[in-house]
Amino acid sequence: MNPKLGKWMIGYGLYLFAMGAAGYLSNPEKAATALMSGGTFGALSILWGWLMSRGIGWSRWAAGATTTMLLVVFSWRASVSWSAFAGGASEKLTAAILVTLMGTASLAMLLFLLPTLVRRTSVHG
Repeated sequence: MNPKLGKWMIGYGLYLFAMGAAGYLSNPEKAATALMSGGTFGALSILWGWLMSRGIGWSRWAAGATTTMLLVVFSWRASVSWSAFAGGASEKLTAAILVTLMGTASLAMLLFLLPTLVRRTSVHG
């Protein structure tokens, strides 16, 4: 297993937490879910990273599944937020930017995880 993978996953979890906090601070009355989701999935990603750094193989799959799900959710939320902003809801700009950044980080993390999830076999003969 890539020894840096766990550290990257922990960093990704910290990033999700920070972005959730930024979302909450941008609009505390309406963005409590940003803090809860950033904290929840940030903590879960940190847990996966810690388990990966301990050599627990299944944690890569859990991290891959979680990150894939987050990529889908962030992509959907970004498209909704950008559509609302384009429709004149200027208050959606901060949310659109933050969700887009979280989606981009999720894609990068998934691309980093992917080679460890795919077993490469070769045929010798």
